[in-house]
Amino acid sequence: MGVPTLDIRRYDTDRDAFVAEIGAAYREYGFCGISGHGIPASLIDGAYEAFARFFALPAETKMRYHVKGGGGARGYTPFMVETAKDSQYPDLKEFWHFGREIPRDSEWAKVMPENLWPEEVPEFREYGYGLYQALDQLGARVLRALALHIELPEHWFDDKIDHGNSILRPIHYPPITAPEVPNVRAGAHEDINFITLLVGASAAGLEVLTRQGEWLPITTSGDTIVVNIGDMLQRLTNHVYPSTTHRVVNPPGPQAREPRYSVPFFLHPNPEFLIDVLPNCVSADNPSRYPTPITAHDYLMERLREIRLV
Repeated sequence: MGVPTLDIRRYDTDRDAFVAEIGAAYREYGFCGISGHGIPASLIDGAYEAFARFFALPAETKMRYHVKGGGGARGYTPFMVETAKDSQYPDLKEFWHFGREIPRDSEWAKVMPENLWPEEVPEFREYGYGLYQALDQLGARVLRALALHIELPEHWFDDKIDHGNSILRPIHYPPITAPEVPNVRAGAHEDINFITLLVGASAAGLEVLTRQGEWLPITTSGDTIVVNIGDMLQRLTNHVYPSTTHRVVNPPGPQAREPRYSVPFFLHPNPEFLIDVLPNCVSADNPSRYPTPITAHDYLMERLREIRLV
């Protein structure tokens, strides 16, 4: 038995059953595969090609897009910087961050910096931001199903995420060639945000920690996008939807000597959203674990300090 994959088109054709199934998947695993989402393969493939071209550039070129003191919020973050919470080793990856395009006179401009785009790869912006918008819309659809499962109005989340500080993160894990390198490309961790949509779990390496304490490999086929719960949604729902520990390990054999690319989209609530436990997720069996509410932005800053990005 593994993490299920569900066709999101059933939300429109078989809603009650789909909501029950997706709710059960997230309660058990905190993870679910979503197929039938309609994001064109040409958009995903074009984005991957552009991202791979950027990561293939010389290190000194890439470092021109590294924002010192920016906490990795925008632009390029080099290898061995981000470290999973409580981990001894930094992660074996380099990545790029871009976020929502907002007017620079917006009140949120101070916490959502202007995007950087690599001029060496002109397609990066077109394909990258196109993918950002498609995943933002898909995430809203998933949250509608999750809202219904916990007896909230279908569109309850819509105005809580419409200017969220969401991030698309193209990642490059380099080939592993040295035997003394730790066997984990990204250390065991939970995500910070509401939900994460991962494009590119087709390569082996992603593993989820089950309730039984075993590491369960996740690979996808076809158009499947893996969607998992983050700590903000876990907190909001009082752990009804658990944020599950996961990691990226080196695959065995020759695959370890191949680069790995993945593109997670971290869907965040609006910065001012108050994460306060939902009353309908509190019961005698599940008393509130978080009596003190916190804004999404304050929670994000707290967690970024823990993983040494700020």
